[in-house]
Amino acid sequence: MRRTAISLLLFTIIVQAHSQRATDSLLPAATLEQCIQYALTHQPIVEQAQIDERITDYNIRSRLADWYPQIGFNYSLQHNFQRSTSFFNGVATPVGVSNTSLGQLSLTQNIFNRDVLLANRTQGEVRLQARQNTAASKIDITVNVSKAFYDILTTGQQIKVADENIARLQKSLNDAYYRYQAGVVDKTDYKRAQITLNNTTAGRQSNAAALIAKLEYLKSLMGYPVAAPLQVVYDSLKLEREVAFDTLQGLDISRRIEYQQLSTQTRLQRANVTYQKNSFLPNIAANGGYNFNYLNNDIGKLYGANYPNSFIGLTAGIPIFQGGRRKANIRAAELQVTRLDLDVVNFTNTGNSQYATALANYKGALANYRASKANVDLAQEVYDVIQLQYRAGIKTYLEVITSETDLRTAQINYFNALYQVLSSKIDAQRALGLIAY
Repeated sequence: MRRTAISLLLFTIIVQAHSQRATDSLLPAATLEQCIQYALTHQPIVEQAQIDERITDYNIRSRLADWYPQIGFNYSLQHNFQRSTSFFNGVATPVGVSNTSLGQLSLTQNIFNRDVLLANRTQGEVRLQARQNTAASKIDITVNVSKAFYDILTTGQQIKVADENIARLQKSLNDAYYRYQAGVVDKTDYKRAQITLNNTTAGRQSNAAALIAKLEYLKSLMGYPVAAPLQVVYDSLKLEREVAFDTLQGLDISRRIEYQQLSTQTRLQRANVTYQKNSFLPNIAANGGYNFNYLNNDIGKLYGANYPNSFIGLTAGIPIFQGGRRKANIRAAELQVTRLDLDVVNFTNTGNSQYATALANYKGALANYRASKANVDLAQEVYDVIQLQYRAGIKTYLEVITSETDLRTAQINYFNALYQVLSSKIDAQRALGLIAY
């Protein structure tokens, strides 16, 4: 009974711990910052980049291991069915023994090796390159998650606007129908109201379906579980405050991750030029060994006596002529450096163009946002006045439908403009290199 109770307790603790971990990995209500942080932790692309960093580190360790003494041991056992023969004073005499066994303990220490020297000189740059690749992945994820988040908010607001319009149109439809029943107006008024209501309802259903797809897209960017629910939350006042952006900032191209990656590649390529030039130098290594030699015609007594020998020495592999291969490799490496320098120049020009374009898009989107925000208040005021005038018999129902359409259009344009200006701000920040990890 005691063992059973302990087993049940342990099982319960394990299940609860697993459930708690599963719950902790979900975001029932997520802000933009939470979505970004979740994506940076769970997005497979980011995790792959971090794994690549670790792989790079181990590859560097593997190459640097050649600087350490290389110690090995070889063993062999050989039985000669026929011993070799040697002529001495015209007499053929068998030499050697029938059974031999050799054990060799060897040690090699590299003194100069251009492969190991390259690995040692570039290890910092190679690690930096791996970190920059991870940072670039995080920047891409941040930008994409932010835009997807804003897109969801826009669609969600359009659905809310549609719900308000549907309620308003349903009331207008009822009023128009009752006025028709009373003989005040003809049936065209409530027919028009029905048409507008049908169109608004269809638009609402379309946005609802699109919202599901956009949520799934955001979840895929975040690395969020497919079957888990995700609800985005936001502060409308905070969003409006985030519209502001300093357009007077100067561009420092060196802050862009792409520029930093190109600079790292250039330094690595210059190290490769030095590596190719070192091909004219010899590879030098110190080596030594201790050999265990066992010789006997009787296999059973083979290991009865050892005839060892040992040595220490210095080896140098000196390349003399390789058909011009080394000069060709050096020239190719130098041209690669020149090409990367041109890539840096090209990206500098492209970066300036990207920032100018992003800044222009932001300014245009900001102007549209401000105009759309003012239009919502104006359209609401016009609709309220015309609605009162229609009920007083001054305006026709066609003017009510027109003002209602203008109001709905102004509301939708406002949220579209808000999404566009926030998205343009993200592009401008990225072009400035302000999004960094």
